[in-house]
Amino acid sequence: MKNTRHKVILYGKKECCLCDEAMEILQKVNASLPFDLEKRDISGDGELVERFGFKIPVIFVDGVEVFKCRVNENRLRALLSRC
Repeated sequence: MKNTRHKVILYGKKECCLCDEAMEILQKVNASLPFDLEKRDISGDGELVERFGFKIPVIFVDGVEVFKCRVNENRLRALLSRC
């Protein structure tokens, strides 16, 4: 059985209301289903800006893109409940 924590990365930028909403959901879920959470600001990285553009936030779980623009809390909980 796998005992490692999931790693969740939010790609976004400052002054992005959707990014703020996504972070609130991630923090809420993290309180009950702990995981490693990282936020990466794409603003200073031309490659990330080109990759994600205005379609942020983008959320990855364990290296897999799972959400773009909006986070579905129930789906996130289901993903994190898997081994």
